[in-house]
Amino acid sequence: MVESSGAETIPGALRSAAERFGSREAVVDGSVRLTYADLLERVRTMARAFAAEGVRPGDRVAINSPNTHHWVVAALGAHYAGATLVPVNTRFTGTESVDLLRRSRARALVVAGDFLGADRLAGIREAQGEAGLPDLTTVIRVPLAGSLPPVDGVLDWDVVRERAERVPSAEVEARADEVRPDDVSDILFTSGTTGRSKGVCSAHRQALAVAAAWAECGELTEHDRYLVVNPFFHSFGYKAGILVCLLTGATLVPQAVFDAGEALTLIERERVSVVPGAPTIFQSLLPVALDRDLSSLRLAVTGAATVPVTLVERMRDELGFRTVLTAYGLTEAVVATMCRPGDDPRTVSRTSGRATAGFEVALADTGEVLLRGPNVMLGYLDDPAATARTIDAQGWLHTGDVGALDAAGNLAITDRLKDMYICGGFNVYPAEVERVLGQLGGVRDVAVTGVPDGRLGEVGKAFVVTDGELGEDAVFAFCRERLANYKRPRSVEFVAELPRNASGKVLKRLLGKEDA
Repeated sequence: MVESSGAETIPGALRSAAERFGSREAVVDGSVRLTYADLLERVRTMARAFAAEGVRPGDRVAINSPNTHHWVVAALGAHYAGATLVPVNTRFTGTESVDLLRRSRARALVVAGDFLGADRLAGIREAQGEAGLPDLTTVIRVPLAGSLPPVDGVLDWDVVRERAERVPSAEVEARADEVRPDDVSDILFTSGTTGRSKGVCSAHRQALAVAAAWAECGELTEHDRYLVVNPFFHSFGYKAGILVCLLTGATLVPQAVFDAGEALTLIERERVSVVPGAPTIFQSLLPVALDRDLSSLRLAVTGAATVPVTLVERMRDELGFRTVLTAYGLTEAVVATMCRPGDDPRTVSRTSGRATAGFEVALADTGEVLLRGPNVMLGYLDDPAATARTIDAQGWLHTGDVGALDAAGNLAITDRLKDMYICGGFNVYPAEVERVLGQLGGVRDVAVTGVPDGRLGEVGKAFVVTDGELGEDAVFAFCRERLANYKRPRSVEFVAELPRNASGKVLKRLLGKEDA
């Protein structure tokens, strides 16, 4: 049972963490090692700097930077100053980033100076054109690849402390005191896998409640050390990562870009015990884990894609995880169901566990998963029509996912409503076909989509990532024994990898494109 801090706002949770876990390590990022007391002081300094730059309570602060201690300090500093956090996907182009900055009317931007070989700020400035970003008054640049030449109107990270001196500590302490549980804590934009992304607004009490539920299911404590590969701009990295650590006193060990060998080194050196991530993360670790000391590992949490039983077993047997859990969530609800320690590999593989975080789970007549509870989003940013389409009059959130519930209340996600295609008059749910193909030896990853067919309307096409020698005939033969005729793929394309978003979901709209 996770001990409650009693806090219902993120500034309150940070203060409580500093009081309860002050001398314990909060963040370990390379040579930077911050205790919870250190973290509180850095956040207070960041909040004062935001205030000095004109950020007011209720303003939006955007962050476009990878998983480093800078992100943690900037995000919590924004909250402490009474502002609303707007995470920006670090893989976004300048055009996509400008769109989010405009739609959120961000007052301040914290941006990586150079990440993955691209100057993020230069891309934004080029894309903003003559219209500019009229709401944006402050830009703070984070150094990631050494020093960068100065840019007019841009503050570098190392001047934050100097700017903070212009605002008395009492001012930001008062701001933190004034934050209320129902204030908007963050606006997270959806992944946009099926259309234009929407800004999901959540309250402080909701962000903390879902983090507490996640921590309770995973049985996290101050003795855990938590490797966060999931991007902070995603709720998996931010709410199920940073906020979980604040509530439990666990140590956050961020990784800016996932690399299997470096991740294993971090696990060994920092005695990491908790590693969440999409199934592909663990599939990447397995081949290079031999002869590494992974004895500290105890908990893995995965989801967002098909999880074969064999993967769960290998994660336990070869990586040494004592507990492997799966979970289901979406930006509009963060985490709605989760397995529990003690669940067998079949339950973990085939379901996403039972309701958590105060959610009710139900199925519509179409099989669509419906969620209701205190932690359903407040609504979409500036889009009441989309909010009304998603949350009905009875308070049910329509997820767009198709699922099934077993007698114990475990939820199995079977597909996306929009992914379904009709073959010869029969509905085909690609996730069902993908689960079957995931059992074929040599299949490392797979996605199935419907493609036009002159006779049947649509037929299935399988995109397969293979570990070894596997041919189209073997795939067809395997499916003939296990799937009805209308469900079987009619073509197979072998690919090096599947295009995925930050949460591990396959971007099916990119399959088959040359730039995928």
